[in-house]
Amino acid sequence: QEQLVESGGGSVQAGGSLRLSCAASPYILGTNCVLWFRQHPGNEREGVAGIYIRGGAKWYDDSVKGRFTISQDNAKNTVYLQMNSLKPEDTAMYYCATARSCVLQRDVVQAWGQGTQVTVSS
Repeated sequence: QEQLVESGGGSVQAGGSLRLSCAASPYILGTNCVLWFRQHPGNEREGVAGIYIRGGAKWYDDSVKGRFTISQDNAKNTVYLQMNSLKPEDTAMYYCATARSCVLQRDVVQAWGQGTQVTVSS
């Protein structure tokens, strides 16, 4: 069974930075895309960033463009989400996922991680 493990969440003040990590086996990361989603309490998960593993192309939601950067380290079988200039509205549970298509939509997800909480205080 596929397994994704997120880490790096925590609490930070507005304007601060965090780096989330998504570690998986080489087989899992050999899939088409890895996506990062977030979920605010009471809301559905929304896609924020994605990366095409084989080609390196990247996608971002407009809400995080210019502040968040997705990257991969093939040697460590890890995908990162660097989050800068954090805002209180970025507070959410963040999930990584493998997907068959590189679109920020839940219906293409093949497997989810367990999530990591990010809290940004004003």
